[in-house]
Amino acid sequence: MERRSIIVRGVVQGVGFRPFVHGLASRLDLSGFVRNQSGLVQIEVEGEASSLDWFLFELSKRPPPLAHIDRLTWEPRPTVGEGHFDIERSDCEMTGTVYVCSDVATCGDCLRELFDPMDRRYQYPFLNCTNCGPRISIVTSAPYDRQRTTMAGFPMCDACRAEYEDPGNRRFHAQPTACKACGPRIAGLDRRGHGIETNDPLEWFVAGLRAGQIGAMKGLGGYHLVCDARDVKAVAELRHRKQRDEKPFAIMVRDLESAETLCEIQPSERELLLSPRRPIVILRKRGSTSVVEAVSPGNPSLGVMLPYTPLHQLLLQKMNGSALVMTSGNGSDEPIAFLDEDALNRLGHIADRFLTHDRPINVRSDDSVTRVIAGSESPVRRSRGYAPHPIPLPVECSLPILAVGGQMKVTFALGRERDAFVGHHMGDLDHVGAYRAFEKDIALYEQLFEVHPQRIAHDLHPDYASTRYATKRGADGVDLIPVQHHHAHMASCMAENGLIEPVIGVTFDGTGFGTDGTIWGGEFLVGDYHCFRRAAHLRYVGMPGGERAVREPWRMAVAYLTDAGYGTGLMQGRIPPVALRTVNKMIEREFNSSMTSSAGRLFDAVASLAGARDVVSFEGQAAMQLEWLATGVPADGCYPFALMEIPAAPLIIDTRPLIRAVAQEVNSLIDASKIARRFHSTIVEIIAAVCARLRCNVGLDAVVLSGGVFMNALLTTDVLARLRVDGFRVYRHHLVPSNDGGLSLGQLAIAAATPPAYLT
Repeated sequence: MERRSIIVRGVVQGVGFRPFVHGLASRLDLSGFVRNQSGLVQIEVEGEASSLDWFLFELSKRPPPLAHIDRLTWEPRPTVGEGHFDIERSDCEMTGTVYVCSDVATCGDCLRELFDPMDRRYQYPFLNCTNCGPRISIVTSAPYDRQRTTMAGFPMCDACRAEYEDPGNRRFHAQPTACKACGPRIAGLDRRGHGIETNDPLEWFVAGLRAGQIGAMKGLGGYHLVCDARDVKAVAELRHRKQRDEKPFAIMVRDLESAETLCEIQPSERELLLSPRRPIVILRKRGSTSVVEAVSPGNPSLGVMLPYTPLHQLLLQKMNGSALVMTSGNGSDEPIAFLDEDALNRLGHIADRFLTHDRPINVRSDDSVTRVIAGSESPVRRSRGYAPHPIPLPVECSLPILAVGGQMKVTFALGRERDAFVGHHMGDLDHVGAYRAFEKDIALYEQLFEVHPQRIAHDLHPDYASTRYATKRGADGVDLIPVQHHHAHMASCMAENGLIEPVIGVTFDGTGFGTDGTIWGGEFLVGDYHCFRRAAHLRYVGMPGGERAVREPWRMAVAYLTDAGYGTGLMQGRIPPVALRTVNKMIEREFNSSMTSSAGRLFDAVASLAGARDVVSFEGQAAMQLEWLATGVPADGCYPFALMEIPAAPLIIDTRPLIRAVAQEVNSLIDASKIARRFHSTIVEIIAAVCARLRCNVGLDAVVLSGGVFMNALLTTDVLARLRVDGFRVYRHHLVPSNDGGLSLGQLAIAAATPPAYLT
């Protein structure tokens, strides 16, 4: 007989790991115990050596489906001879890295119970088991036990307690387990917060949706705004009340078959839809659907998700399979509402009816958004179902680190040892509510994961709210590490691909504060985590009106036309004469016209020139419409450009020939879709030409692609193909977004590798 003490680190709490260990030990006739400690699971097992060997093999090779083991170590112990195997109470005094599982969609076993009239949990909106249900959204502290979740206020009934304590039951030590007798309940409220007297709050809520009303529904990580996606008036009214004119709404459908009637779905997209993470997946629309055009106006795609809670399942069943708009319960770009009183205050002017429940949400999380590009996942927004699953770092954090991201699409990240815990999507910090949530959730994550930062990495921009937050904490003696925006983008892609070698970083986005005080965004960097050199960039042009030029792309068209010496006659008749004269004077006098090398602004300019969009109602809209115009159009050449070499300075990509050629084709009435396609092909050629030049100069063949421009599926697919043909090793994002939602990971990796030196 032998006894072994085993330590398991990773995502092993809240995923049914201890019940799995108990069952495995029982089958192998082993005695001992298993318990949670802060950041790990401790096991002691005693029995015959061959059984212990098999136990270790099964533990490491076939863990529960939601578990992820990072490290497993063991050492011998003296035998005890207790004769039984127990799950012991968690030890809260130990310290170590804590891992908390993300929320998980309802499993197949629970779904069968939900719709089985003979089951005691028939149509219960909060059923779950060890393999599914809420995790991070209900956790209040670690280690993960019921008393440290928002389920602590729901004592288990005798039947649930019996299941919870039965090693052979699927709910053995399932912390959120509950039933109709002892668990949370739903309720209906009017928009003033008054309770509705009804025996069936869900049926009352559905009756409102059928009548064309807008509902607010409390879900897993916050509130959704809901209406019938087939109802033209309801969708239009939701847009009006939410002040969201054109940005697409996501929809929820009952099952995969329903999704396939609306969209073309590839196998990799089907896998994402059905995964336990249940993200919104951006899919290509079919030619004719029952979903009204106003759900995703002018957009060839739909954001589709499947139900991920029992309450969603019951809602879709009562709606007889109708697709529902299921959009975040917030105002534009604000954090999602998750507290009941806050939801009533913020959504009361939008929703006609509220469907709420009494299970508190402790950690908010918006729906994740993703898409498939060139055959693999490309996250757009990383939140519910993904966060806070740790991302392994290729460099070790010698000290605990916090990285606070940028200003838009903000995430934060905590680093400890080789783990990066990237938080959920927070929205844009321009909003006071978003900033307050940012402060609160950082504090919560630090407490939850027991990470007390000694370094804080932040963006180089001095006026970002996240930078001001870092500066405030720096007054308490925490070391601050400023990180240039595009260096963080490059490092983010490097980190998630496990790279430590120097690379060529193609970082294309809309805005980033440069080391020379200008606005960067069309950058080719050479370097690693420690330092970088700006090796090439797009030619500078002015941004007349500053941020107003982002909202009015025609201003960038005028700026590029003027820079190219072409004149602005193309814009006459489309733009009011007074506005056109004003912008021309701003450019001429260099007044309120910050210089930028932004690739995003170049896309905006060409979108306006081609007639796709002169004014936008949400970020990136003009570039998106340019992509839609070009998608499906055969490649047909590209426009000219030039590479300008200046001694001891970065290579400059001269866009003037490109702009003159586009303007000439617009004057010749060439179809906008052909212009859009040639422009995309031109950007591919620019990237290929610059990377080839840099390979000759510095001998690097590894290229990383990052920045919001690489959300463009057509561009990314073509760039990947071209660079690979040219012999480059090309890396892209697949764990965090290429947009600013991935900045915090890059900042964290740079801070972990020691403070960077910025070389220009």
